[in-house]
Amino acid sequence: MTVLDPAAAATPGFAERIKVQTDAAHRNTEQSRFVGELLAGKLSPAAHAALIAQTYLVYRTLEEAGRTHADNPLVAPFLGDELLRTEALEADLEFLLGEQWRDQVTATPATQRYIDRLTEVAYDWPAGFVAHHYIRYLGDLSGGQIIRRMLERAYGYDTDGLRFYIFDAIEKPKLYKDAYRAKLDAAPLTDEEQQRLIDEVNLAYELNSNLFADLEADIDTYLVK
Repeated sequence: MTVLDPAAAATPGFAERIKVQTDAAHRNTEQSRFVGELLAGKLSPAAHAALIAQTYLVYRTLEEAGRTHADNPLVAPFLGDELLRTEALEADLEFLLGEQWRDQVTATPATQRYIDRLTEVAYDWPAGFVAHHYIRYLGDLSGGQIIRRMLERAYGYDTDGLRFYIFDAIEKPKLYKDAYRAKLDAAPLTDEEQQRLIDEVNLAYELNSNLFADLEADIDTYLVK
């Protein structure tokens, strides 16, 4: 009979440590006035389009980086076509802005800094890619589903305009997220590498907060009168 060490059993896994050590940054991101008023229906549909446009630029860079890691033993377990968002975002933008939507999408300064950071780390540092992959897709499968329902109520969207939040190929998001966290726990990273990844997640939350802040700077143009 194997006797488990109680201390070892009580040690949180890597996924749990990421969650705990990035909780403050995560909560700060959730305090965005822009997002809060958007979800409350206090902003025009143009505000939703602006958010989707900046989000698209981030995901386009992240998913381009992901394609370079298909054979990487650390990254490959996290990759899956069922997660990819670029095409869904493009469809949303065409619905929201029309066929010429690409002419209307320009990165804000904060979004450009986000893209620059992704370009700096997501291609050449596999754990850095995982950090950004984690914050985006687990967020989409968690809080993103709440956002989807709130946008449905606030703006009357059904599928068009909300495809970004719809994961048709993931039947049971909770099971998928549990499996994702198990992959984090099993990732072949040293203690030092794990901490670097956690630090990068915190930075990613900050970059996301700054993206919201740039949009908030123009909030008066979106307020429903």
